[in-house]
Amino acid sequence: MAEILKGAPVAAAITEELIRRADALKAKGVEPCLAILRVGERADDLAYERGALKRCEKVGVRAVSIVLPADCTQDALLDAIARINADDSIHGCLMFRPLPKHLNEQAACEALLPCKDVDSMTAASLRTVFTGRGEGFAPCTAQSCIELLDHYGYDPAGKRVVVIGRSLVIGKPVSMMLQTRNATVTMCHTKTKDMPQICREAEILVVAAGKAGVVDETFTNPGQVVIDVGINAAPDGGICGDVQFAAVEPRVKAISPVPSGVGSVTTAVLCKHVIEAAERALG
Repeated sequence: MAEILKGAPVAAAITEELIRRADALKAKGVEPCLAILRVGERADDLAYERGALKRCEKVGVRAVSIVLPADCTQDALLDAIARINADDSIHGCLMFRPLPKHLNEQAACEALLPCKDVDSMTAASLRTVFTGRGEGFAPCTAQSCIELLDHYGYDPAGKRVVVIGRSLVIGKPVSMMLQTRNATVTMCHTKTKDMPQICREAEILVVAAGKAGVVDETFTNPGQVVIDVGINAAPDGGICGDVQFAAVEPRVKAISPVPSGVGSVTTAVLCKHVIEAAERALG
């Protein structure tokens, strides 16, 4: 039986550390603050917002929700971002995406100050991930993969790692972050030939394909650690990952479940970035 890499213990450990750091900031007169900018009432945005607010309360981060109607103008959105930028009491901003199609999402993202970009929305944050220099932060989901490996003692240094997916949200940044940790990383995507064979050679397999059940037991080996980043609608109305858990779990050394895996860590990482931003602002 594989070790099940659940996210709740990871989030709890991060939260415990963050409470101490938040208290230290407050002792110096600084209350870490997150602005949550939401356009419209998408169900998935509302669900994540509820989770983020609960995590902020546990950690001791003040959260401010800024809600715009789904038909808001680009000027109204940019005005909200400008107010967040100008407010020194706000240390980080999470803007839910995708935005409604009539809005210019790229322009909105780039309007945010990189020092307040706690979920890698700006090009400057991605440069920070790829160069190791700058004011931005890694995407929370990509960072959650690293936190999961660290918590359960799976050091990627010197390991053969395969990442399935090449998006700027997960695939590319997590590949670079793993290389920074001295892993040897191969990236696979829809045009990769003989993907199962390549994946079978991995000691760590990170799956961010965005397609339900795309990875089965033929992609795995008995000593492998599998991190499933996928979140997809399941036929039974629930959610499932990119990995066929029932087929893969008996074959591998360790695997993260969906739900209750990587996704459970993201709000803790979000708060971690907010507190780090507040610490940087304090100097």
